[in-house]
Amino acid sequence: MRKMLLAALSRVLQGPAAAGRTGAVSEASRVMVASRNYGDFASEATFEIKPCDLHRLEKGPGTTAVMTREEGLHYYKTMQTIRRMELKSDQLYKQKIIRGFCHLYDGQEACCVGIEAAIKPTDHVITAYRAHGFTFTRGVPVREILAELTGRKGGCAKGKGGSMHMYTKNFYGGNGIVGAQVPLGAGVALACKYFGKNEICVALYGDGAANQGQIFETYNMAALWKLPCIFVCENNRYGMGTSVERAAASTDYYKRGYFIPGLRVDGMDILCVRESIKFAADYCRAGNGPLVMELQTYRYHGHSMSDPGISYRTREEIQEVRSKSDPITLLKDRMVNNNLASVEELKEIDVAVRKEIEEAAQFATTDPEPPLEELGHHIYFNEPPFEVRGPNQWIKYKSLS
Repeated sequence: MRKMLLAALSRVLQGPAAAGRTGAVSEASRVMVASRNYGDFASEATFEIKPCDLHRLEKGPGTTAVMTREEGLHYYKTMQTIRRMELKSDQLYKQKIIRGFCHLYDGQEACCVGIEAAIKPTDHVITAYRAHGFTFTRGVPVREILAELTGRKGGCAKGKGGSMHMYTKNFYGGNGIVGAQVPLGAGVALACKYFGKNEICVALYGDGAANQGQIFETYNMAALWKLPCIFVCENNRYGMGTSVERAAASTDYYKRGYFIPGLRVDGMDILCVRESIKFAADYCRAGNGPLVMELQTYRYHGHSMSDPGISYRTREEIQEVRSKSDPITLLKDRMVNNNLASVEELKEIDVAVRKEIEEAAQFATTDPEPPLEELGHHIYFNEPPFEVRGPNQWIKYKSLS
C-alpha cells in the first residue's frame, strides 16, 4: 500500500505527462483514502454539549454525549440526504414540477435525526406540515418522498397527499391544520397506555402553533391521564413571517405546560437533541406522564415556497446562522477533529448522496400519475375502494328513493 501511495504521489508531481494531472490527483486521493483502514479511526468519542434549561425538573440530561464512528457516519449521511432532498425540492418547485403547498426543512435536520436516534422504531411520531425530514427518518425512501411531492403513483401516499400529507408505519403525518396534530398525538399516546405497550408518542408543532388553544387543552388531558407523550415545539424563531417576540407574550415555550415539566434544548446540535429525547423518553416510559420540550432551531428557506424568507429577516441573519450553527457543519467538524472520520470519507458520502437524490428526482419526474379511476381509493384503511360523488364525472349514479 505504501508503494502504491508513493507511486501515485510521484505521478502527481510529474504533472500532465503522467496521463493528465487531474486524473493523477484523483488517483492519489483514492489511494490515500484507501490507505486509511478502520483501525486508523477512533471507534467513539465523548463530547461536551450544552446544558438544557429546566422547568419543574430537579435533574436534566447530562452535559456529555458519547458518539461512535458508525453513529456519526449514519447521522451525517441522513442529514445530508435531507438537506439535498430539500434543495432538490426547491429546484423542482421553481420548475413548476412540484405544485401547491411545500414547506422545506433545511436547517432543522438535527431535530428529526436526533429524535429518531433516541426513540425506538415501535414508538410513534406525528408532526405538522413541515414533514419531509421526519418522513425520511421514519423509513420512507427519498424516491417515494419526491414522487409524492410531484403527485406520482410511486409516492408514499400514492401521489394523493403531497408535501403536507405523508405517512408510514408509526408516523401519522404531515398535518395541514395548524396545531391539530397535537391532540391527535395525545390520542396515540393514550392508545399506547390503554394497550399496555411500553411505547411513547412524540407530538411536534412549531412556535407559530404554540398559542393554539387546543394545545393547552391537550396538555391538561395528557397531565391528568399521565400519557407517555413528548410535546416538542420546534422553535425556528418565525411563525410564517412573524418573529416569536412579536407573536408570544412569553417565548419560554418549554414552560408553556405549567404543571408539566419542560426542557429547552439546542436544536442545532444533534447530540443535544438525541440526549434530551432519550431523557424525555425514559421519563415517559417510567409512568411519569408527559413532558414539554422546546428545540431552538432555524429554517433557511422561507415558511413555504411562496415566502422568499427575507422580508422579515435579513440575508445577513441567515448567513450568520449558516456559518456559526449549521447542524451538518457542526457534526462534520466534531467527527474530523476527533478522528471519527476523514474529510475525504465525508466527501465520498456527499457524492453518493447527490447521486441518490438525482436518481430519485428522475423517478419522481417520470413515474406516471395515479389514474383517474383511483381517486376514490384509500379513503378508509383496509376497505375496498368505492366510488365518491364528484371526482369522476362519467359515473352515472342512481337514486335509491
